[in-house]
Amino acid sequence: MLSEARSSLLPSQHDCSNRGLEIYEIGGGSGTCAKGILDYIMLNAPTRVYNNMTYISVEISPSLAEIQRQTVGEVRTHLSKFRVECRDAADQSGWGDVDQQPCWVIMLEVLDNLPHDLIYSENQVSPWMEVWVGKKHDRETHSELFKPLQDSLITRCVEIMDWEKDHSNQSGSVSMARSIWSKVFPKPRRCWLPTGCLRLLEVLHGVLPKMSLIASDFSYLPDVRIPGERAPLVSTKKNGSSLDYGSYLDAKGDADIFFPTDFWLLERIDHYCSGQLKMHKDNSSKQGKKRRTITLDTSSFMEEFGLPTKTRTKDGYNPLLDDFKNTKFYLSVPTHNIK
Repeated sequence: MLSEARSSLLPSQHDCSNRGLEIYEIGGGSGTCAKGILDYIMLNAPTRVYNNMTYISVEISPSLAEIQRQTVGEVRTHLSKFRVECRDAADQSGWGDVDQQPCWVIMLEVLDNLPHDLIYSENQVSPWMEVWVGKKHDRETHSELFKPLQDSLITRCVEIMDWEKDHSNQSGSVSMARSIWSKVFPKPRRCWLPTGCLRLLEVLHGVLPKMSLIASDFSYLPDVRIPGERAPLVSTKKNGSSLDYGSYLDAKGDADIFFPTDFWLLERIDHYCSGQLKMHKDNSSKQGKKRRTITLDTSSFMEEFGLPTKTRTKDGYNPLLDDFKNTKFYLSVPTHNIK
């Protein structure tokens, strides 16, 4: 599958018969990725690919948008191929009409910064509840409040997360044993949901149904002190030293927040937003898959798609392969097997 995926990723293989190569980058940072891709295509792809391509950065920060223009503008010919749209990529109104043409969407270290929602359950079998943050009795400190699920985005995310468990052929005896165990040894559950990712992918699949997606992010974060599944690392700097919080409630606006990406759940969300997971729920075995997906750790991705021989040092160390052990790449491309 890797060799097949690689051939489809090469710019020279892009079909330019209808429209030129079109790339969207969500959250382009300083513009380094955009400039690197444009440089590579200019030097290695057929001239017609570079001349007819469009690279669109969707950036919510005005200051970063300006830095991207400066970075890409270091090569003057790139300016006719590149533009920044300063807007929220998760706001469907900013995308305009549905675009049925194939395109690429790149998201590098975007998912870890998207909004997440926290849910709570008293034990292993109790229903999930939303966690709200508020003040009680005119206190200055914030505390958590638990309410039944009512937000539609949270509800959809819970359904995707628990779909396999809810639709498995679990026997009644196993269910009864779990219920008894939860009463004897109750274990409260806390779970952080990537609702921002779900919202973004719903929009992207809606407006760019034939997109090919490349996403990279942290698969886990070390030394996380906050409890809960997929809990974030919340830290700040004081007197030149990093301080990690044990509770997100203690962070007062000056903290950095990073969420790990559950790549299994990311794949489920991707399939749900494309319509594939809905078809499975209907038990329609004759339906074909709408997406071909694969998750690779960063070293495997770089071995397959990068040039690791160019980055190896004299002592054998290779930052392209040896660093970034807690990051992965997710590739998702549309298929034609949808009948």
